[in-house]
Amino acid sequence: MTAVPLPAIPYGRQTIDEADIAAVIDVLRSDFLTQGPAIARFEESVARFTGAKHAIAVSNATAALHLGALALGLGPGDSLWTSPNTFVASANCALYCGARVDFVDIDPLTYNMSVSALAAKLESAAQEGNLPKVLVPVHFSGQPCEMDQIAALCSKYGVRVMEDASHAIGAEYRGSKIGGRTHADLCIFSFHPVKILTTGEGGMLLTHDTELYEKLIRLRSHGSTRDARFMKGSADGPWSYQQIDLGYNYRMTDLQAALGTSQMEKLPAFLARRRELAARYDRLLSSLPLITPAQHPDTLSSWHLYAVRLDTKRTSITRLALYEGLRQRQIFPQVHYIPVHTQPWYQGLGFRPGDFPESEHYYAGALSLPMYYSLTDADQDRVVAALTEILES
Repeated sequence: MTAVPLPAIPYGRQTIDEADIAAVIDVLRSDFLTQGPAIARFEESVARFTGAKHAIAVSNATAALHLGALALGLGPGDSLWTSPNTFVASANCALYCGARVDFVDIDPLTYNMSVSALAAKLESAAQEGNLPKVLVPVHFSGQPCEMDQIAALCSKYGVRVMEDASHAIGAEYRGSKIGGRTHADLCIFSFHPVKILTTGEGGMLLTHDTELYEKLIRLRSHGSTRDARFMKGSADGPWSYQQIDLGYNYRMTDLQAALGTSQMEKLPAFLARRRELAARYDRLLSSLPLITPAQHPDTLSSWHLYAVRLDTKRTSITRLALYEGLRQRQIFPQVHYIPVHTQPWYQGLGFRPGDFPESEHYYAGALSLPMYYSLTDADQDRVVAALTEILES
């Protein structure tokens, strides 16, 4: 008899139920597929959940980063700093604005931006007259950065802050949800299918600054407005609109927004299960030669990722051998992230391997294990059994 192949276990997967499908169908039967009332409902649900004053839904988180950088005035002659341990979008948003990019190395325990490295780099940049205009700390894997210290440093040096919380909706820092406190000018969420909740593709900006909010509303839709407060001269009639900024078509559709609003109703359950799975991994992996993710006592992660590292003092197995061994068993891990400064495009800008050693050291042994709401205990046991078989062989 032919053996029945085991079902695949990916590193991430969306959860869509009948209520989500019904919400999208309702929009398809409505008068608005885009620029309709579903957008505002989704924005209100996220603002209410986080405690943010304003929320702006956009087509994806990369668009959110781009618009956020523009709204903060980033342009030619300016620079943006971010973490090397992130997806390239966190840095690319600066290049889209014609600005320069630089990086701040990570903390060896949390894999987030190092506060001590940031302090030293800001002090040096101030002496050289080369301070960044915008800082983008990245809440890697769903664990918030040390935002009180980061915000204080940026306030001291006059640097604007845009939190890249693409991994971190529902995460908490010192008892407050990310996006709800005023640590930053802007906060960014992603709703890609592998994230904690999904709109297919989609992103959102949060802010407490009404002026920034009004600017972002224009920028996401060609820089145009029908609001008489911002128009020049008198309108020709009720049909009039004016382009007053150079904006983009970064709008989210009502289909996506309806899915997002439905998913928001399940977000507490999504978060609870991810935290349960993370605690279970911590327990089940404790005897293996793996370094499990450290958690800062001031944070509560949303656990978008569960990223382990090989403990090279306790095993000679390579990351590649472990990766391939898991795939042979129909378990599909991923690696997050190849340090941005080592990418060919960024090496073309002058960055070199060795520039940010903590990020490179982390990357050398990192592996993201399966982590998603519908991952069962039995699935997780299978992942752990496979890891044990490979690492103890």
